[in-house]
Amino acid sequence: MSEEPIRVQGRAEDVLRLALPIILLGLGVLVWELVVRLKGIPPYVLPAPSLVFATLVSDWSILSESLGVTLITTLEGFVLALIGGVGLALLFNLSRLVEYSLYPYAVVLQVTPVVAIAPLLLIYLPQQAAVLACAWIVAFFPVLANTTLGLNSVDHNLLDLFRLHGASRTQVLWRLKLPSALPYILGGLKIAGGLSLIGAVVAEIAAGAAGAGSGLAYRISESGYRLNIPRMFAALVLLSVVGILIYFALSLLSHLMLRRWHESAVSREA
Repeated sequence: MSEEPIRVQGRAEDVLRLALPIILLGLGVLVWELVVRLKGIPPYVLPAPSLVFATLVSDWSILSESLGVTLITTLEGFVLALIGGVGLALLFNLSRLVEYSLYPYAVVLQVTPVVAIAPLLLIYLPQQAAVLACAWIVAFFPVLANTTLGLNSVDHNLLDLFRLHGASRTQVLWRLKLPSALPYILGGLKIAGGLSLIGAVVAEIAAGAAGAGSGLAYRISESGYRLNIPRMFAALVLLSVVGILIYFALSLLSHLMLRRWHESAVSREA
């Protein structure tokens, strides 16, 4: 008898969680539109949301092409970070000597601002390779750090049980440590997804300053130089939408992979 009210309350909370941000966004856009219209603010200072939407439609051929370039770079950097971060973390777990030798350099790579690295990479690498390298650099460390933490956070009782039954290091790694580290890996991927987009945007802005580029960040810089502020806002909206979609896609992946066994997902469905 008590389960039905709990389910209804849970559905109501889910609806509120979805509806409140949408309502707040709608109110913000409405206030923005009214302020621009009532005060007569010119488009080159602050375009109205309606003008931004109209620009998004009219310039879609240009913006969609740039969106494809940025999206491909982001996904490539993310995949490289996934492969490199998880692979290197597995290697660290198998060899402490390798971890002690390479992990400090991964930290140095992480703490060095990518905005300072991008112009240097553009000197020594082709433009697309430099942009991809920036996307990989900022996304790599969260995957490496979270995977390493997950592999080192295995229950010692289970570890002793595996050893008691004569399991090899490889068996312990693949059958115990890696499944136990999956929530940490997925958490690192959610962070890396947004960071790979940030790295690609920073590198594209640097490439645009050097007179080259074709991604959305380049369109933002180009629009700023030409005082085409509506197109700048339209490109910025597309970047925001891409970032949100990446985050929700990775959150959905995490939920689907953890919902049947991990407490972080099971408790939400209870």
